Amino acid sequence: MEEKQYARVGERVIQAQLDNGLRIYVALKPGFQKSYAFFATNYGSMDMRFKLDGQWLDTPAGVAHYLEHKTFDTKDGNALQDLAANGSSPNAFTSLSVTGYYFESTEKFEENLKILLSFVSVPYYTQESVDKEQGIIGQEIRMGDDEPETQVFYGMLEGLYENSPVKVNIAGTVESIAQITADTLNFCHKAFYDPGNMVLCVAGDVDPERVVAIAKEVLPQQGNLPVERDYGKQESPRAVSGTWEKEMAVSTPIFQLGFKAEPPQKGENWLRTELVGDLACEALLGTSSPLYAALYRDGFLNESFSYGCEAYPGVAFLCAGGESKDPEAVRAAVLAEGERIGREGLDEGLFRRLKKAAYGNLVQRLNSFETICVNQAMGYFNGYEYLAFPELFDHITKADVEACICAVITQEKCTLAVIRPKEGEA
Repeated sequence: MEEKQYARVGERVIQAQLDNGLRIYVALKPGFQKSYAFFATNYGSMDMRFKLDGQWLDTPAGVAHYLEHKTFDTKDGNALQDLAANGSSPNAFTSLSVTGYYFESTEKFEENLKILLSFVSVPYYTQESVDKEQGIIGQEIRMGDDEPETQVFYGMLEGLYENSPVKVNIAGTVESIAQITADTLNFCHKAFYDPGNMVLCVAGDVDPERVVAIAKEVLPQQGNLPVERDYGKQESPRAVSGTWEKEMAVSTPIFQLGFKAEPPQKGENWLRTELVGDLACEALLGTSSPLYAALYRDGFLNESFSYGCEAYPGVAFLCAGGESKDPEAVRAAVLAEGERIGREGLDEGLFRRLKKAAYGNLVQRLNSFETICVNQAMGYFNGYEYLAFPELFDHITKADVEACICAVITQEKCTLAVIRPKEGEA
């Protein structure tokens, strides 16, 4: 085990690498009663095509999410119930690139950790339970089909990307999940729920040696390297389509404006891409920006507006959206502001204020054990140390953010997705 101190953010982390390949991080929190554990696999909805035992396999959309649901099943019942009976609050999530299982507790931490590691690493999938789950997840998918925010977000991704599975709904479709069998779940578990493809992150007043000992006791002694994956043909730097539209039962148009960015490489570049992208969004669209003030004043935006930078394997994009009486006017204003920044640059005082505020938000988020654990896991999978962000953040300049805006906020890299009211419902 190795201790690493991050003086800028006041964090101490014990790190260990087991012989089976599992990476363990324990963020020490002396005096805190609460503990948090996050056990994650580098496997998300994008991982639909991969090589297992020397053979390429194609899986239906939604398998990673389906697997998350069924992994709580055990021979003796359900791990969610076992963890809750021990006084913990357990849950899980599937994203485009990661599946994570976690619990928060104030007592019986070691018992709960054993349960967590055991049910995630030991699959128990029967065809009967898999068939039963199709109705439950099918209902979840249909609910998503009725959510305008969900539909417009994936519409934006369809407009940006031609080949990448990033545009495929995490839950899949009713038709795709109908193809999932117990065998499908078993070989996906074998491929991705391997210690060499996973990470365990803990935060709390716990004994790191006990965390490592429990992991050694519960998990397989041997692990394999992560499997090879295929995310489709390389994408063009241009958006596939400039517009995407659909009608739904909404009273006001809902939009997502997306801009295609250069995909980051693993390592420090990945984190830097996200930090620069987030600052670019703040400078261009943040509540302190001149553009936001003008659009809000003129009634083109309201409190539903949000924005950010996202990066996944092979893709990265800046996006912003919400309700608007005229989404096309918002797009035109954003593109015009991007051109203006290219000509005139950002105001130095505004940039300094935005950067200071962004740094403060990053530090404040570390008050959350969940934020520490989840971001450490994401950093490990993408090749960087998340808690070292202050040093990287220091070296981001106004010119870096201006260059990002100039390179990304362009017509050819832009897609506007809009959900419009059905006729007579506006």
